[in-house]
Amino acid sequence: MIDNRIYEQIERYLGGGMPAEEKAAFEALLQTDPRLATKVREHKQLLQAIQQYGQRQSLKQKLNNIHRSMEAEAAPVAVTPAPATPAMWQVFWKKHMQTVAVAASVSLLSVFGTLWSVQQLKEPVQQQSARYVELRREVEKIKQEQRALINGILNPEPEKVAPRPARFSGTGFAISSDGYLVTNSHVIAGADSVMVENKAGLKYKVTEVYRDKVHDLAILRIEDPSFEGFGKLPYTFKTDESDLGEKVFTLGYPREDIVFGEGSLSSASGFEGDTTAYQISIPLNPGNSGGPLLDDKGNLIGIISGKQAGQEGAAFAVKSAYLLKVISELPATDNFKLLTSPKYNSLSGHNRPQQLKKLKDYVFVVKVYN
Repeated sequence: MIDNRIYEQIERYLGGGMPAEEKAAFEALLQTDPRLATKVREHKQLLQAIQQYGQRQSLKQKLNNIHRSMEAEAAPVAVTPAPATPAMWQVFWKKHMQTVAVAASVSLLSVFGTLWSVQQLKEPVQQQSARYVELRREVEKIKQEQRALINGILNPEPEKVAPRPARFSGTGFAISSDGYLVTNSHVIAGADSVMVENKAGLKYKVTEVYRDKVHDLAILRIEDPSFEGFGKLPYTFKTDESDLGEKVFTLGYPREDIVFGEGSLSSASGFEGDTTAYQISIPLNPGNSGGPLLDDKGNLIGIISGKQAGQEGAAFAVKSAYLLKVISELPATDNFKLLTSPKYNSLSGHNRPQQLKKLKDYVFVVKVYN
């Protein structure tokens, strides 16, 4: 939630009252926090609408003053002017006709501009119809605190300190048997620490080893002495293009329990023609970001990344071929070992419930702490 302090920062930023160093830090934060960027954009539109309304009122007052002046000059006087002499209002109109016309035109433009801005603020759904939405889930802090309070009443333990709740969550999945996982870059943005947990309740601390902000990918590695490996992965990575209309499915964590989603591949390109992504017709929610996208045979074809606001069922996934390209270009260092793609797909030939049973232990909820 953006509190009053953030709104004060937005006011100072838009009003030009920030020192250069603070302004640079704030603009850097806008690049990594899409929710804050949206708030700044909406606040700027509101200020512009208010400013345009003030300009319209000022022009209206000027026109009223001109009108009163015309009436005063055109008022009857004691001496009747000669018939050949034009009335004073006619003289005034000829003298100021161009100025009045320009003022009226600006006033009309200002009125329509104000109405348009207000209408945009009143109809956020239409405004966002072509906007890309990331699917990182903000953990419901109030509900967590309420549950903790209820548990404390039912099971009082005065000396036990409750663990710090995660701020955000998304989805990730294993890409090697020795502890490497992939999720979206935006899922772990701003994290102080990250943990992953699967459906079976296994929890591990992870560290970031690579991030590609442009294509929204992040590779994580489990850093936990108790981790003994995932074993053989049940899926392979598809390297060639999938066909339009193919059935596809995903597993993810839009809530605390793992959720299955199914649909079809609706476009060979992603948001605004991105050729490194697919468009899919699966209803998704915040928390699905970073989940695996698989075809009917259980081949991994992509990584869920986001959706288009206002377009139900228009979601996107980074292609697995691009992920493999990124992995192949990363040098082997102390932070990253060369990964080999799994060669055997044990999901093929099984029905969907059997595939999900095999898959769920390799899909994790990614919990972000900051």
